[in-house]
Amino acid sequence: MWFKNKYETPGKDYTIPQIDLSVPPENLDESLRYLFTPSTVDEGQGYLGHPDSVLLKNGDILTFFPEGHGKGRTLSRISHDGGKTYPDTIENPPKSWETSLETPTVYRLEFTERNWADKLILICGNPKWPGVPTPGGFNVSLSSDEGKTWSEYERFYDYDNKAFSCTPIVPMSSLTKLKENGKFVDKWMGLFHECVPGRRFVNYKTILTFDDAGNMHWSKPERYFKAYRGMEKNSNMCEVECVRSDGGTGDELMLITRSNTKKINSLLSFSRDEGKTWSKPVEAPAALNGERHHAEWLPDGRLFITFRSIERDAQKRAKNYEKKTMHWYSEGWIAWVGTYDDLKNGREGQYRLKIAHTYLNNQTAPCITANADTGYCGNVVLPDGTVVTSSYGIFSTEQKESGTYATDKGKQVRKTYIISKRIRLEDAEKLLK
Repeated sequence: MWFKNKYETPGKDYTIPQIDLSVPPENLDESLRYLFTPSTVDEGQGYLGHPDSVLLKNGDILTFFPEGHGKGRTLSRISHDGGKTYPDTIENPPKSWETSLETPTVYRLEFTERNWADKLILICGNPKWPGVPTPGGFNVSLSSDEGKTWSEYERFYDYDNKAFSCTPIVPMSSLTKLKENGKFVDKWMGLFHECVPGRRFVNYKTILTFDDAGNMHWSKPERYFKAYRGMEKNSNMCEVECVRSDGGTGDELMLITRSNTKKINSLLSFSRDEGKTWSKPVEAPAALNGERHHAEWLPDGRLFITFRSIERDAQKRAKNYEKKTMHWYSEGWIAWVGTYDDLKNGREGQYRLKIAHTYLNNQTAPCITANADTGYCGNVVLPDGTVVTSSYGIFSTEQKESGTYATDKGKQVRKTYIISKRIRLEDAEKLLK
């Protein structure tokens, strides 16, 4: 097979099993029915998307999402029962959340060098949307009381910054606590990318620290993948997830990238020096190929990784497609289950889960091919090992009462909203054939 350049490879099919949680099989044991029953996080009035979640110390789940496709005011929902219902929102949110321009990401900051209580950190960028003015940079809001109250957005590296300015997309796609001399310190590595003229799909890291007064400091963003610029540029590398080995305590970091050209699989790269240098990237197995990976460690030492599926196998595309002219199709909201060593050694992992079906316009029932406008997820793992995963999409053929509404993907009539699923893997594994 001939390709234009070395950054385009033939697509392959995954060979591990995929458990479909979108349609319950006949004679399903009632104890497993919850796997097929979603909870509504928020229905909204138009388009809701791109959630992220954090587990609070009291067991509540706090989920954030934009009111729109990427851009839109920052909204919240709170579950008090492990993801079964989401009745509440943050009271009196900061005024600055109303003018957000991007997908919010949320993380817990645990301090090891200072005797400080944890902080929650909410981050969103100021990218350039057509026809929408932007100040550039990224916004950060903090909570020191487990999400009850939040600071107004503070902006960093905007267009007024003379030392460095940027137009980030999905900051921080990952935020990783760092080590020095083998011990964790109060420093976090944040990753984001830009896609503007002259900086198309350039990936940056910035280090978060705090001074003794509790003020945030983000180091001047620097390119961390410059040694592999050809791969970065020609794969359109972006929205990178970072996973620390050994259940989050090890000495190696692994990157999982989105390859936005969809002409090469997601890439894996490893660092043994806390992100200062990275190994030559290799393609991830087809089973993990996709976009906006979000990884969580499970109590048994395995990884649960959600993403938007991107399928590139030519034989599968001949049977399953959204449009015949596309060189890929999506199976929608997918989770991968396997070990760190599987990925380190190029193995496919154990199995995949199709969490729920996202409908294309012409579909009236779940199919293999799904709407790719999904897969950005908020994931938390409860103390008993239950995974609560949330994402956005068109999860039914129901139409909005108000009819057609505008999105950045065009006009839609079907409801685009956010749901969550509770998954115990020992239960899901009973469905393996």
